[in-house]
Amino acid sequence: MSLPIVLLILFAAFLHAAWNALLRAGGDRLWSMTVMCMAVALASLAAMPFLASPLAASWPYAAGSALLHVGYNLFLVRSYRAGELGQTYPIARGCSPVLVTLGAAVFAGEQMSAVVLLGIVLVSGGIVALAFRRGGLALPGLPYALATGCFIAAYSVVDGIGVRLSGAPLAYTAWMSAGWGLLMPLVYLALRRPRGPRVLFMLQPGFARAFAGGLVSLLAYGIVIYAMDLAPMGAVSALRETSVLFAALIGYLFLGESLGLARLLACAAIAAGTVLIG
Repeated sequence: MSLPIVLLILFAAFLHAAWNALLRAGGDRLWSMTVMCMAVALASLAAMPFLASPLAASWPYAAGSALLHVGYNLFLVRSYRAGELGQTYPIARGCSPVLVTLGAAVFAGEQMSAVVLLGIVLVSGGIVALAFRRGGLALPGLPYALATGCFIAAYSVVDGIGVRLSGAPLAYTAWMSAGWGLLMPLVYLALRRPRGPRVLFMLQPGFARAFAGGLVSLLAYGIVIYAMDLAPMGAVSALRETSVLFAALIGYLFLGESLGLARLLACAAIAAGTVLIG
C-alpha cells in the first residue's frame, strides 16, 4: 500500500473519531444521528448531478450498503447509551478488521501477505484491549457494540466490492450515502411517533454540531471507499480503525475518560500493526 493512501486513510480515521465523539457527547443520540444522516443525504444529493452514474452492476451493492448503514446507526446509538466512548468505540471498531479480512477473502478472493495479516491482528487486538478495565470487560452494552462491529464489517465488504464494480468511486459514495441518509429519518419518524416530525425538524441546541458531524462522517467514509478501490479491504479497514487512537485521546482530553498504562500499551500495539500494514 502506498504511503499517500496510508496517510489518507489515517486522516479519515481522525475524522471518524471526531464525529463519533460528537455523537457520544450529545444528549438525544438518535436525534443527533438522524440529523447527521440528513446532512449526509443533502450533501450527496447535491453532488450527484455533477457526477457520472455508477455502473449498474454496483447498484445492488449500494442499496444493500444503505440498509446495512441504517442497522449500524441504530446499534451504534444503542451501544452508546450504556458505555463510554473509550469502551464502546473500541469494541465496535476492533472486531471489524478481522471480519472484513475474512469476508474479503471469501467474497472477493483477496489474499494478503503474512506480515499484513499480522498487522491486522495487532491492530484489532490492540483496539479491543483498549476497552478493558481493571475488572475486565464490564460493559452493559457489549452485545450492541459487537453487533455494531458486525454491521461495520458487512457494509465494508459490500462497499469494497460495489465500488470496484462502479467504475466511479465518488458517484458510488454519493448514491450509497444518499440512500441511508434518506432512510434514517424515516426510521426516526417511525420510532418516535407521534412527536417525531415536530422534534426532528425543529432547530434546537446541538443541531449545527450534529449537521457538521454528518458532513465530516461523509468525508471520512468517502475516503475509505476510495481507498478500498485501490487497496485490500482488510488492510484499509484496519488502518481506518486506528481512529480509536484518536477517540481515546479525545475521550481523555474532552470527555473526562481515563487513559492508563494498559491503554497506552494497547495503543502501541495498534501503532505497530499500522507500520506492518503500511
